[in-house]
Amino acid sequence: MTPARKAPRTGSRAFAATWWGQAWVDALETSTLDTGRLSRGRTYARKGMVGPVTVTPGVLRAEVEGSAPWPYDAAVNLRVLTDAQWDTLLDAIAAQAGRTAALLDGEMPADVVEDARTAGVPLLPEASELDPECSCPDWGYPCKHAAALCYATAAHLDDDPFWLFTLRGRTKDAVLTALRTRRQAHTGATPKTGGTPRARGVPARDAFASYSGVFAPPTPQAEGAESAPADPGPAPSPLTTTPPPDAPFTLDDLEALARDTAQRSRALTAGHTASLTCTPLDDAVRLVASGVGEHWFHQLVRATGLPPLDFALLVRAQRHGGPAGVAVARTPLTPDATAMAAARAALCDPDTADNAETGDDAASTVRVRLWRNRLTADDEGVQIRLGPDGRWHPYTREGSGSATQWWPCAPATADPVAALVAARTAATRN
Repeated sequence: MTPARKAPRTGSRAFAATWWGQAWVDALETSTLDTGRLSRGRTYARKGMVGPVTVTPGVLRAEVEGSAPWPYDAAVNLRVLTDAQWDTLLDAIAAQAGRTAALLDGEMPADVVEDARTAGVPLLPEASELDPECSCPDWGYPCKHAAALCYATAAHLDDDPFWLFTLRGRTKDAVLTALRTRRQAHTGATPKTGGTPRARGVPARDAFASYSGVFAPPTPQAEGAESAPADPGPAPSPLTTTPPPDAPFTLDDLEALARDTAQRSRALTAGHTASLTCTPLDDAVRLVASGVGEHWFHQLVRATGLPPLDFALLVRAQRHGGPAGVAVARTPLTPDATAMAAARAALCDPDTADNAETGDDAASTVRVRLWRNRLTADDEGVQIRLGPDGRWHPYTREGSGSATQWWPCAPATADPVAALVAARTAATRN
């Protein structure tokens, strides 16, 4: 996963500094006549609204902020090469040692791309070959979020041309290993070994996608015997065995946990690793926020030892802001002072009334109190908190007298003005 990076401020061609990066941009821009969505995509990319980008064989993914208060999941698909096409491409690169050296030095030799294209192997994307998708309701092809992902990717391609190889189906390590083998075969050299070579595995994503059975332990074999493919066994079936009468859980509970496990596994294969660091409390909050039954809520509250109201507050924070929302709700954070000052200035600037993302003219002048990661408008009973994810989490003051408490009230957003508007809207409904 590659960290997000802001693109240059001006010019559609400024997104790429290399010829291959610009070829990527050209493939995007020639694939559609919708210049309006491309323009919005460039704006989103320039503002740094594209989150960390994950590159895997055939797919680019990232969360992209937009006008809504939550990010969208955007992806761009690119057809992977066949084994025969890979042989042709690798032979073209290995034909000259300088080509591999250029790639390692961060350069994409133009003659490699041309030789491969002549042989019918497209390394760079061709017109209309980029296939975008997004969780937003926009029917555009591409929508502005997927377009922003494409523009942001151009800068990453500048830095590392091996991204193109990964998108076409093989990682940098796999490409370099294959090139080394070809060079050794060409020169007649034998690889140096330090013992028995270990078999190379396969990526977990590929194994997960191709495996249709259930995992079973391998059958013991005599030393020196030839290994045989393991029998995957029968296909998995739904849970049918009822737990013992004295068990603290039901068959429905087991099925709910199995579904939750499958969903988390799918998220992990897509690069969402936040659940790997969950504490028991975090996991309990996440389960309740996902919509489990009422009896689970009471059991999990007792298991965590928290007062029900405090637990309910964390659940609401999870629903609005995910793990970062829970962190914001649990304890005050100490953020970068510059970010807090900039947000406070934006809230107090009359020009924010014309902010195109919020479209709200009530965001002009507001008196706010700053403490740690919190900006509070006491007169209005609203507050926004800066989270570790860089987003602003809206809060409203609820209750009366000594029972007054700050509660999360709307989805987190990267824009402090939009977060304040969301908090004000929620306050009017209370």
